[in-house]
Amino acid sequence: MESVLSQQNADFELIVVDDGSRDRTCDYLKPLEDAGRLRVLRQSHQGVSEARNAGVAAGRGEFIAFLDSDDEWLPGKLSAQVEFLRAGEYAIVQTREIWIRKGKRVNAPVHLEKVSGNIFSASLRNCMITPSSVMLARRLWEQSGGFDPAFPACEDYDLWLRICRKHPVGLIPMNLMVRHGGRADQLSALYPGMDKYRVMAIVKLLRSAALSLSQKAEAISVAREKLRIYRLGCEKRDRLEEIAWCGEMESELLGPFGN
Repeated sequence: MESVLSQQNADFELIVVDDGSRDRTCDYLKPLEDAGRLRVLRQSHQGVSEARNAGVAAGRGEFIAFLDSDDEWLPGKLSAQVEFLRAGEYAIVQTREIWIRKGKRVNAPVHLEKVSGNIFSASLRNCMITPSSVMLARRLWEQSGGFDPAFPACEDYDLWLRICRKHPVGLIPMNLMVRHGGRADQLSALYPGMDKYRVMAIVKLLRSAALSLSQKAEAISVAREKLRIYRLGCEKRDRLEEIAWCGEMESELLGPFGN
């Protein structure tokens, strides 16, 4: 929150969604809320998708930016992105970022190097947009439908695919946020079988019949490969229900979608 409040030359509203916290979050928020520096929405624990969606619904701004509790913005992020979007060529833009893992700076993986333009193909293989680095126009958010609460993880992967299938993504090639990783309470640690949710997102998109023929072919190919990897992990751990689920997904990918 301090990294937001220190943003210069930016007109913004800061909405904090307390998604049923059980620590001292409320104690920390109260004086900032009383001083009018932020608005707090308190709800029972409903997950990251419902929390973000609630925050956006309560906002009034033309543009929307997210900041997860384990990340921080660097000076100038908001003003740079607003200026970029107001130029009118893009409806969504992200920035480059600094990676910190367990307190030490590390290099971002090469396969996650950010680029601008049509990134649908790359986004199928990897989640190429970091929620805390992105800003998008509210009209694009409304068209996309927001985050899907059915996803306990990879909810951002699902949303970015829906957006990237039609819209190019802009990039400000500057490190304007810090991404902290390696914590035990992060979703990537709580849900180790992430490929399951990526397959679910791709199948959901295929069922919507919203893809071009080339996008459909590539989506099926990527989904089958992710499903193969996930199934191997399930077989090693004798997770019989998940193995059966993999079989159902494979049949769907080879059947209606594969024809």
